[in-house]
Amino acid sequence: MDKTMRAAVCVRAGGPEVLEIRRLPVPEVRDGWSLVRVRGAGLNRSELRTRQGHSPNVTFPRVLGIECAGVVEVSTDPALPEGTTVAAMMGEMGREFDGGYAEYALLPNALLMPVTTVLPWEVLAALPETYLTAQGSLDALGVEPGGRLLIRGGSSSVGLAAASIASGLGVEVAATTRRESKAAAVKAAGADHVLVGTEVRSLWPDGPDYVLDLIGASTAVDSLRAVRRGGTVCVAGSLSGWLIPDFQPVAMIPSGTRLTAFHSDDLRGSTALLQRVIDAVEVGRYRPNLDRVFGLDGIVAAHRYLEEDRAAGKVVVLP
Repeated sequence: MDKTMRAAVCVRAGGPEVLEIRRLPVPEVRDGWSLVRVRGAGLNRSELRTRQGHSPNVTFPRVLGIECAGVVEVSTDPALPEGTTVAAMMGEMGREFDGGYAEYALLPNALLMPVTTVLPWEVLAALPETYLTAQGSLDALGVEPGGRLLIRGGSSSVGLAAASIASGLGVEVAATTRRESKAAAVKAAGADHVLVGTEVRSLWPDGPDYVLDLIGASTAVDSLRAVRRGGTVCVAGSLSGWLIPDFQPVAMIPSGTRLTAFHSDDLRGSTALLQRVIDAVEVGRYRPNLDRVFGLDGIVAAHRYLEEDRAAGKVVVLP
């Protein structure tokens, strides 16, 4: 094996241009960590924020990428033999240690999820962070069949996945998007109603039972006003940042209404759940919602594409 690899390195905080393709040493395996040959890496908004300098405790240069899919190249765990197809996400990938934007990644064994699949790499790479976040968020909301769910940020990869899952549960789904051009993708994912500049109360006068807010800080308070009294809002995205300025819980949370959150780190290493998602995609029950695939040399263009809000679904890089 060549002892060097190609990687997209974030050399400092800044715009997409701070991502540079460099040749680095292949990481040396150590106890508790295995070397994975990366075959695909999903892009995420959090990586844009890390690149911009907003993630705490991140030092540069850093290989970004909070998730990847690939094959175990060198193993330190008998349960993960070499040649095993694996996916990994979170656990400080691409933050405290180098992540998936490279030909190889040295990852903690605890993060590696061994899976069986016939899906192509770009499809497999589109699933872990997206679908596990969607499932965890719906669980946090306590979504039940027959309920009404509003997804804010419905054309995001997580929004599309949540629509697919909720639709299969018999939930009536409405989803928002700012762009009419993305409405078809939202509808195809399973949403019953696509709202483009339309207030949800015009659809459901009493409000939805649940709101999955993937936009975050700028819309969380409005989501609390939009949900029916006694309903639940889950904030699980940061498209607009992390902090709600001047948040006053007593004044801003209607009595009896619940506000919760979900962080995908809670489901890292969830092999059984990811396998169920993969199986559902393979039989056509869930859609992979893959928007566009870039090569590693296109990482700057990929970040720019995502940052300009042009994607309707998942963007994947194939090293």
